[in-house]
Amino acid sequence: MSLQSQIMDAMKTAMKEKDTVALESLRAIKSGLLLAQTESGAKEEISAEDEIKLLQKLVKQRKDSAAIYVQQGRQDLADPEIAQAAVIEKFLPAQLTEEEVEAVVRRIIAENGFSGMADMGKVMGIANKELAGTADGKTISGAVKKALA
Repeated sequence: MSLQSQIMDAMKTAMKEKDTVALESLRAIKSGLLLAQTESGAKEEISAEDEIKLLQKLVKQRKDSAAIYVQQGRQDLADPEIAQAAVIEKFLPAQLTEEEVEAVVRRIIAENGFSGMADMGKVMGIANKELAGTADGKTISGAVKKALA
């Protein structure tokens, strides 16, 4: 089942249950997918990889917004953002823990003989490809810095 049909089914359920937070989140995903399809031109479907990137971007936007709201003492505005991020995350593949990401990064470094911070870009490139969709860039970056330090 494609992501779009999953979103549509979830939207119907959210409408029936009158779940406004979920409905708002799902509409954001649908809007992002439609924009991505029209940007790519004549292609009917966007790739699964692009769908995952879009979902990760939406989650990151909401988490960043929530962090800013909390910093400014506006928990009332942060709570809906956190709730929306949780709804969107349900459509992402299972995320790896920091320990699992660190293990993958250490393996990449060992296999390719990288050492020192000068190789960070090379390690990040390989790690981002390998961990696409299962870990966010910030977690990967932290693991790479820790392993190369």
